[in-house]
Amino acid sequence: MRVAVVGGGWAGLAAAVRACELGAQVHLYEMAARPGGRARSLDGGEPSLDNGQHILIGAYADTLALMRRVGADPERLLLRLPLRLSYPDGDRLALGRGPTALAFTRAVLTAPRWPWAARLSLLRRLLRWRVRGFHAADDMTVAGLCEGLHALPWREFVAPLCVAALNTPPERASAAVFLRVLRDALFSGPGGADLLLPRQGLGALLPEPALRWLHAQGAVVQRGHRVQGLRPAGVPGGWLLDEDPRPFDAVLLCCSSQEAARLTQPQAPAWSAQATGLSFEPIVTVYLTHPGARLPAPMLALHEGPDAPAQFAFDLGQLGLAPGHFSLVISGAAPWLKRGLQATSRLALHQARQALGWGDGGQIHQVIAEKRATFSCTPGLRRPPARVAPGLWAAGDYVQGPYPATLEGAVKAGLAAAEAALGQSTVAPTFRS
Repeated sequence: MRVAVVGGGWAGLAAAVRACELGAQVHLYEMAARPGGRARSLDGGEPSLDNGQHILIGAYADTLALMRRVGADPERLLLRLPLRLSYPDGDRLALGRGPTALAFTRAVLTAPRWPWAARLSLLRRLLRWRVRGFHAADDMTVAGLCEGLHALPWREFVAPLCVAALNTPPERASAAVFLRVLRDALFSGPGGADLLLPRQGLGALLPEPALRWLHAQGAVVQRGHRVQGLRPAGVPGGWLLDEDPRPFDAVLLCCSSQEAARLTQPQAPAWSAQATGLSFEPIVTVYLTHPGARLPAPMLALHEGPDAPAQFAFDLGQLGLAPGHFSLVISGAAPWLKRGLQATSRLALHQARQALGWGDGGQIHQVIAEKRATFSCTPGLRRPPARVAPGLWAAGDYVQGPYPATLEGAVKAGLAAAEAALGQSTVAPTFRS
């Protein structure tokens, strides 16, 4: 089978690799010069930076397995740390080794800065969620789910976890999706909640090894090329791209939802309209320099406030990337972008100076705004299905599935779409749990 994969982000690379493994002749089209989509390394500059700070967790089984298949070693490329919620003034939660649910319970019971009322409030709520199978009504928000929870675990654990995982403020975030993430992190087995922090640029984790692997398998890769259009080939399930006179047996649209909507509008207007209807949340990453400075841990949580935009800080020197360089992450950043990128970055620098005890030290090195970083993960959201038409599939973190917009969600979607297109699945792909 000839299979076209449109898009070289993590979903497209996963789809292309899986299609090759299943014996297809793969043609991969990527409009950017560098692969990786919204999780890529940037061109130029010293030190080399990414288009945003990303982390993985131990429960990302498909992503880690795909890295290994294309020759990337997660144990070398990722710093694995037990889940530890540290603020500049000390830890709130620190998980030990062993079964994650038991380790989490121990961590809450021994949380050094929470009174007993706060600890018991969180454990009772977690027990209630587990008894209910980690299910919530489709129309419920995370804020509604946690109504009555003690203020400290809400402010210092649930709210930052929600905005980090869903990139949507808890007042608007889907409780059902949040509970699915919590379930899979805490109850997927030992190490599922571990933090996996990149020790090299994002390109080295999957995009560059995957491209080398695809070239070795004989796949055709065209970078810097935007697919202009597609149309039925006149044979059942066949499709033509404007760029290739020969028909493809299947086309996998692994580009952004906007690009997929553009390409499908003439042939599948209803699907295109559903993809177009998605709304998005931005993420801003502020890279700082402060030679000689060091954080108490590679990753710290920060208190967000009216003039404090960032939720997390990363010490890139401790990750082996760039000593004296730091990144501040502002998730769900729409309200801050309304104040302007320059004002937001200045506030983030002031927040770092105050929270980290830098005095007047530290300078802004670079500011990156991904204005469509993730879809808004709101209650009752109806995402477009993976199957667009016979022989035409969409794959990305935005298609139907139980997860928010994550690297694991993108990889799962790419693998599932390739398997369906190559006849390895009898149902339209969603996400495999």
